[in-house]
Amino acid sequence: MRKSRSRQILENVAVIGAGAKGKSIAKAPDGRVIFVQNAVPGDVVTIQTTKKRKAYFEGIVTHVHEYSDKRTTPVCQHFGLCGGCKWQNMTYEHQLIFKQSEVENNLRRIGHLEFPEVLPIMGSKQHFFYRNKMEFSFSDSRWLYPEELKQQEPIRDKNALGLHIPGMWDKVLDLKECHLQADPSNAIRLEIKRFATEKQLPFFNPRSQEGFLRTLMIRTSSTGELMVLLQFAKEDKDMRELILDHIRITFPEVSSLLYVINLKQNDTLYDQEIHRYHGSDHIWEEMEGLKFKIDAKSFYQTNSAQAYELYKVVRDFAHLQGDELVFDLYTGTGTIAQFVANKARKVIGIEVVPEAIKAAVVNAEVNGISNTEFLVGDMKTVLNNTITAAYGVPDVLITDPPREGMHKEVVEQLLTMGPKRIVYVSCNSATQARDLSLLKADYKILKVQPVDMFPQTHHVENVVLLEKRSI
Repeated sequence: MRKSRSRQILENVAVIGAGAKGKSIAKAPDGRVIFVQNAVPGDVVTIQTTKKRKAYFEGIVTHVHEYSDKRTTPVCQHFGLCGGCKWQNMTYEHQLIFKQSEVENNLRRIGHLEFPEVLPIMGSKQHFFYRNKMEFSFSDSRWLYPEELKQQEPIRDKNALGLHIPGMWDKVLDLKECHLQADPSNAIRLEIKRFATEKQLPFFNPRSQEGFLRTLMIRTSSTGELMVLLQFAKEDKDMRELILDHIRITFPEVSSLLYVINLKQNDTLYDQEIHRYHGSDHIWEEMEGLKFKIDAKSFYQTNSAQAYELYKVVRDFAHLQGDELVFDLYTGTGTIAQFVANKARKVIGIEVVPEAIKAAVVNAEVNGISNTEFLVGDMKTVLNNTITAAYGVPDVLITDPPREGMHKEVVEQLLTMGPKRIVYVSCNSATQARDLSLLKADYKILKVQPVDMFPQTHHVENVVLLEKRSI
């Protein structure tokens, strides 16, 4: 081990495991953990530390002495810079092994839970081009490659349309290709960038908050429909119609062409008015004969094919016989609620986003489902004694919260309600484990089923079946 200024160089270090957020784990000579980027478990590497904490280091690999047998060649030219596919250098077989291990470790170490053997993780048939939604950012000051910084000539094209460099909110990587969303996603993004550059439409600058073109969202569906939404930083009718007309003419397959005028400092759409420029204001998804209306603000699982597999697990775990009252928390556009409705007496879906609930009601009408009801509001205020007085205590409760998990007050209300079974769907097994630890005195875990929704990334979905303990 030698020091380089305030940083340390650690040589011939074995990478021993996969950690959180796509990083790998190594051990320093003093026993401290090193969270390292751009490495694969099984590698033997030289590490330059970048941060020193009391209990661990963070670092990057500067040289690989021995390559792991778990490695594979990344297919994307942007791998290592773009944060979209951090595990492209690991075989899919081993990605699944480490995802399953993460679920088990979180349940055990964070939740201190007792659970049966975890069911084998359900892998995705599609390893690339599986996302139905992508959001790209415009920038007039793109991330520059080291070789560009060394050249003497001035850099003329600083525009970018792509994804943010991880940890750098103001730097966007200009994408030449992306293996996350199927065509024509790449063609649309590249043509929009080419046309906007040619016509000298100002790209956005996140620091100065100046410019015109802000973000691009592309949504596809299994029914073949296509939504494109451009977010503008200000209104300019001539420039706006110029680029929107170009998209409409160049890509006639776009069935929903939308735009937003966003004057805020952040890019979120949920508080913005969506304008329809051409076609419909929504697209449709379909699953097992059910149709789901997807608008610009709708939440829908971003891997359509694997969402079907996930929902089948939820339905199986719920084990409905036809006479149960079901609560579906964080229902979104009501996909799970409607997917299980024909097996239940009644399903109550609850969601905080009003637009999502409106879509859920429409979806139920379109699908001819009459035994669902949808309520809008903050979960910790809607889920109270009043709702049980109105509908009764649920026999089965399904919950699919955001990454931060359930609010403590929501967990407390679940304990007060005491449904016979809880099916907990999570995209973050760490917060799931935390919540389950609060439930474990009253509930026991019967089944655990990880589902891989996001190949080439460290993310993993997990479904847990809980049963109320006998008194």
